[in-house]
Formats: sequence, C-alpha cells, structure tokens
Amino acid sequence: MTSQNKALYSLLIGIAIVLGIAIGQLLNFNQKSELSFHPTEKDKIDNLLRYIKEDYVDYVSTDSIVDTVIKDILKNLDPHSVYIPQEEVSQADEELDGEFTGIGVVFQKYKDTFTIIRPLEKGPAKAAGLKTMDRILQIEDDVLFGKNIDIYKISKKIKGKAETKIKLKVYRKTKDSIFDVEITRKHIPLVSVPAHFMINDTLGLIKISSFALDTYDEFKTALKSLKQKGMTALILDLRDNTGGLLKQADLIADEFLKNGKLIFFTKNNSGEIKKNMATARGDFEKGNIYVLINENTASASEIIAGALQDNDKATIIGRRSFGKGLVQREMYLGDGSKIRLTTARYYTPTGRSIQKPYKKGHFDEYRHDFQKRQYNGELFYKDSIHVNDSLRYTTPKGKVVYGGGGIVPDIFVPIDKNAYIYNLNFLNRFISDFVTNYLDMNTDKLLSISPEDYINSDIEEELYEKFIRSHKKSMNNKKRHKNSQAKENLKILLKALLARDLFDSNVYYQILMKNDAALKIILQDKTNVPTG
Repeated sequence: MTSQNKALYSLLIGIAIVLGIAIGQLLNFNQKSELSFHPTEKDKIDNLLRYIKEDYVDYVSTDSIVDTVIKDILKNLDPHSVYIPQEEVSQADEELDGEFTGIGVVFQKYKDTFTIIRPLEKGPAKAAGLKTMDRILQIEDDVLFGKNIDIYKISKKIKGKAETKIKLKVYRKTKDSIFDVEITRKHIPLVSVPAHFMINDTLGLIKISSFALDTYDEFKTALKSLKQKGMTALILDLRDNTGGLLKQADLIADEFLKNGKLIFFTKNNSGEIKKNMATARGDFEKGNIYVLINENTASASEIIAGALQDNDKATIIGRRSFGKGLVQREMYLGDGSKIRLTTARYYTPTGRSIQKPYKKGHFDEYRHDFQKRQYNGELFYKDSIHVNDSLRYTTPKGKVVYGGGGIVPDIFVPIDKNAYIYNLNFLNRFISDFVTNYLDMNTDKLLSISPEDYINSDIEEELYEKFIRSHKKSMNNKKRHKNSQAKENLKILLKALLARDLFDSNVYYQILMKNDAALKIILQDKTNVPTG
C-alpha cells in the first residue's frame, strides 16, 4: 500500500468512526424520521469533509465517501439495515406505496424492439387504444428499435409526473401500420393481491404477493367477493411473499383472530414490549384456513403465518419459511436519501423469535440460505429440517412449534423436483421467448378468447408440442420428456405464462394451481384444519 493510499484509508476510517458516533446519537427510536445532530459533532464532520474537498492532494467526491461509509456502518449491523441513495428512493417507495406513475403497460424487450405484452385494465395506455404486442418505436425523439435496449432506462423515460403527456410512435403488426399516440401519465396501482378465486363450491384462494399501502384493502375486497360466492374455507397463499409493511400484515391477521388474541409483539433495544392484539372487526374468524408458505416467505408474511399457527387458527402447509424476525423503520438523512434501520425484533404469540441466526458483518451464508437448504436436503425431505429443542414452544391446544429460524409447517410439501428443473436451468429463457413468440404469431386469435374459455381449453397440448419441436435441438435431453410429471408441469407452465400475458395474474394462478401439490393435499383431507 502506497503512502497516499494509506493516508486516504486513514481518512475513511476516521470518517467512519465520526459518522458512527454521530449516527448513534441521531437515531431516536421514539421519533418519526426526524434526525438531529449534536452541533459539535456536525462541525467536526463538516470540517473534515471540507478539508478533504479543498485541501486533499487528489480529487475525492465527498458525497461518495459519505455514502460508502454509511453503507459500511449499516452492513456491519444486521442483514436488513440498509442505505437507500437519493436516486433509488423513488423506486423503493413505489414498492411500499403500491403505485407508480406511468402509462400502465406490461412490457419487455422482444427481439430488437420495446414491446407491450399487455396494457393494464383502466390504464391510460389501454384507454388510448394500445394493444398486446404493439411495438413502441419511439418515445418523444428517442428511437428505440434496432439497437441495444436498456429496459430500465426506457421504464424511467415512460414514467413521470402524473397528468404529464408523452408522445409515442407505435407499430402494430396485425395491421402492418405505424401511428402516433399521445398519452397522459396517471397513477397506476401495483397490485399486491394478484389472485382470488374459488377452487370449488366452498374452498377459496387468495394470493398475497407483498404488503404495500393498499394490500389490506385489496385483501378485504377479495375476501368479500369469495364469501359472497359461498366460501367457508380459505387458502391463503403467502409463498414467495418477502414481506413489506408490518401494519398491513397486522390488519390481515386480525381478520382471522378473535377479539383480544395476540397477533405478535415487538421488543426494542431498551426492552420495551409493544403488543399487537386482534380486535372484534374480523370477517373470517369462524372460517377454516390453510396458509401456504415456502423458503421465500418472509417478514410480514411470517407474522401472519406465526400468528395463525400459534393461535391454533390455521394449518401451515409447505416448507420452512425464510426466518426474518427483525423490524425496520425508515429514517431520512436530509438530502433525499434514507436508511431502513432495524429498530426491534418481533415475536409470535407463543413468544418465539423466528429470526434465523447471522454473524454481524458476515452475511454471505445468510443470503445463500436457499443453497444450504438445497444441499442438506431440507427442500425435499421433512426429516432434514433442523429444529432447536431449546426453542420449543407449545400452542394453547398443545401443538409443538419452534423458534430460531422461520416457521416450520404443520404439513410438509417438498419442492417439486420436476418444476425445479425448469425454474433453474437454461430452459427458462427458451420458455419465455417461446411464449412471447407464440403470442406474437397468434395475437388476434388469442385475444378473441375469453378467460373462462381459455382456462377450460386444452391449448396446453398444442403449446407443449410446438415448444418441443422448436427447441428439440437446444434441449438435447430426450429422457426429460419421458418423465410424465415433468411433461405435465411444463404444459401447465406454458399455458399459465401465456394466460398471464393475455389476461392477468388471476387467470395465471388459476391455471398454475391445477397442478399444485399443496392444493392436492388440501383437497384430499380437509379435516386437518382447525375451526378456531
């Protein structure tokens, strides 16, 4: 290390120490995002940064130094305390706000063109007459086709302030025509309850993909709709739901639990305990519930699963959940950036923490937990789930549950090895390209089909045969197609993916659930669900 590098390294360490002290003073857990510096500490930091900016031998961006130091401080605390730079705040807020401002289209790069896969219902693009497989050739004066397309940059260009206009040049293949259209940007909701439907006359399903500002309202609408159709038992699908706003999970859990039941409680660094109790407003307190979870079910999703399991209200089905029992609060840093700082741990009603272990500053193993579960067999065999007997708890009705690393399901469902193949290997990109190409070649025909007719059709046979023929050389694995279950999974997947592009996520999940292992268990034996 040169003397110059040593000097700069020493400066960075100095800044880290000073900022560490300052941030320790800044974070008042009883305040809402307000930050206040002790004057002398602020002076020290200001002076140090000014000296570097004005007198240091080489040019150094003090902004980048501060950003780097903040990131280093936070990543040495826990896996979920993070820094969000100013330029990334808008995108991060969209996920929790549950909306963005744009023209309302699902799009992707298809061949060499920015292509609309589906205009969203009630969105400005659909109102302006844009259709599935329309190609956007130009946005304002920016030509998009025939060159490398950066989807992220195009997405930012399409988004903007509400009520502002954007001019597009569009090619429609079915008419072989090019036309101009001007669209006014609107607020577009990000749906967090993408599917709800009846499985049979009494069993309904609600899929929750995340917890944003409107999730509870979306859930209530779905619940009301299914109850009106005769639902007396509910499948709550929380698989692959990585969490979000804690309050939304609290409100949804309250719909299932009787007045006065504990949903969860939190404990902060001073030992202060805050309990979240169910109220009398629940609309499904007497109904039977199945909760579906997997290794990607985390945080707010685990609160619901834990609350219903510990109160003997639901049967949890699937695989051990992720294991995130830390609560974050957003705190603004004054320049448009912010941090999400872990301020408490949450506990399920029996008193268990489901946070999986981690070593401070060493989070690689934590982040690669899926691979660890894969290698130790936990994804495939119930006996491979490791539980800690010292973290053993008992529910009011005597069910044994465990803390220390996720929610362990009551009924184990191994990961489908056949579906697993298609999700992880090179076939994934072939499937996506094939579905889009099929849609492009059959746009008018497909758009004339109703969702109900599509669900009941046998189009999956045609899709499968065409897919195999088009990728026979690339796949080069005849044995895989002799596996009847793998073949059936691929047929269902192709049909479902095409449905998502044609219609919406509700139709997509209805098709996908037809071959779902957890659903098959539920339909075979409903007696394992307590009535609460």
